[in-house]
Amino acid sequence: MPNQKTKKEKTTDDKPLNERSVLTDKNEAEKPAKRTARRTTAKKTAEPKEKTAENATAELKKTPAAKRPSRKAAAKKAPAAEPISVAEEQAPELPQPRRSVAFIGSECYPFVKTGGLGDVMYALPKALSRLNCDVKVILPKYRCIPQQFHEKMVWRGTFRMDLCADGRAFHVGIMEYVWDGVVYDFIENDEFFSTGNPYTNLIDDIPRFCYFSKAALAALNYMNWIPDVIHVHDWQAALVPVYLRTLFADTPVASARTILTIHNLRFQGVYNVPTIHYWTGLPDSVFEMGALKQGDQDANLLKGGIAYADRVTTVSQTYAWEIQDPFYGDGLDAHLRYHSGKLSGIVNGIETTLWDPASDALIPANYSCSNAVAQKRANKRALQEELGLEVNEGKMMIGLISRLTDQKGLDLVNSILPQMLDGNTQFVVLGTGDQRYEDSFRWFENNYRGCVCSNIMYDETRAHRIYAAADALLVPSLFEPCGLTQLIAMRYGTVPVVRETGGLKDTVQPFNTYTGEGNGFTFDRYESGLLLDAINRAKTLFFTERARWDEMVVRDMEKDVSWERSAMLYRSLYLEIKP
Repeated sequence: MPNQKTKKEKTTDDKPLNERSVLTDKNEAEKPAKRTARRTTAKKTAEPKEKTAENATAELKKTPAAKRPSRKAAAKKAPAAEPISVAEEQAPELPQPRRSVAFIGSECYPFVKTGGLGDVMYALPKALSRLNCDVKVILPKYRCIPQQFHEKMVWRGTFRMDLCADGRAFHVGIMEYVWDGVVYDFIENDEFFSTGNPYTNLIDDIPRFCYFSKAALAALNYMNWIPDVIHVHDWQAALVPVYLRTLFADTPVASARTILTIHNLRFQGVYNVPTIHYWTGLPDSVFEMGALKQGDQDANLLKGGIAYADRVTTVSQTYAWEIQDPFYGDGLDAHLRYHSGKLSGIVNGIETTLWDPASDALIPANYSCSNAVAQKRANKRALQEELGLEVNEGKMMIGLISRLTDQKGLDLVNSILPQMLDGNTQFVVLGTGDQRYEDSFRWFENNYRGCVCSNIMYDETRAHRIYAAADALLVPSLFEPCGLTQLIAMRYGTVPVVRETGGLKDTVQPFNTYTGEGNGFTFDRYESGLLLDAINRAKTLFFTERARWDEMVVRDMEKDVSWERSAMLYRSLYLEIKP
């Protein structure tokens, strides 16, 4: 946690500056009338030349080559002297109207990633940029970001910002990186972001993300980039809607609408009221029961974000319903029911260019729908040899790629694993987590040599190879807001066996023996016997009706699990709250 007595940086550019004084800076006052965020970054005269050049290059890459008629076609047209309009030369029209969106979150691949949030913050902005959205992603500039990205960042400016209730101010630096049609702005402050990991403990994380949320809004004002929509993610950025409606209410950025996406309700940012009141400088009114206050003495950052955001989304439709129930609500079910009118769910996708068995350089044998059955067998043999399992492509290989925690249903797996290992089945685990699960899977490997391999680690290459080699993948979660492993599994023709909860229920249709429809096997109640029954149904089809199994493999690979549909739904939501 930053030292209470830290001295102010002594630089000529660092003048005391809060969210309001950003707007009254003399240099800003001399600028032309306010520009909207819809103008391209290359037109902003305040930006450094290096930045402008990067944006111009990015725009050129995004614009397809003009369609030119062949010579024969041109000869047939009369008269030849008639000019071709610019509109005729351009690619098919993009969705209208254009919208500007600022994403604010605590992590984003490839800069820093600890879970699914990092994947969403990477893939969704890219998909939106292809749908005529001007997207800017705002992140903390952690020291753990790889040096290769630090070297390519461009300085955009620096100022001081009032933060605490006693008027204590902090330095805010802005570094920018442009990549693949998306602008990434990093909030720089070594007092808050000098640690090696993005998350440490609540004592340090609460001040860090109070600062980040306010600095992100102040940076938008400073850069004079006013978005139509500000899309924030999880508790680390949940204070943004609160700040916007209170301390920033009379600034240009207040014209933006806000969306808060909950990726996992279990993590809420709860701490005592005096600490959060000090580090936010928010008025006393927000610490009432209907906003941030929780219980007698605590404040809940996620709860405040839910109260103040214009819309709240989760990462699947089923999860949006589940969290309004006490079992899944983690103490916020009543608050969510009260705000249910603005709550909805949009299921995640995956980045299909990163997860593509036809071009995946990390698997031994590439394949597509046309040759998946044969090539998956080749991948299975290669993985069996690599892991020391019995090399036999006739055996059914079941994979599990997961954090080893209670949420993932691993107590169910442990209780039925001896019954599942019938001599014709192999089981491969990849992941780390709670010690008791790590130890239990090591025990199974030692006692079922040749049938079980427990990889107590996370290795990206091995994950790709398990997806490509396994016949089925287990995801028996107690709760699962969305889940990405079942989407990746289907992309690789690996049949998911899942519990009907959250995003698992929304993305996996149970196999119907009579109609042949479906793309996986499911069970509803959280019971080990029902998990075993779902596995046995999958094994029965695999061993006795292999042709129907192979049809399901191809059907899974043909399923659209990309971000395109989800991005369209988010764009529609942006237009709904900002017509």
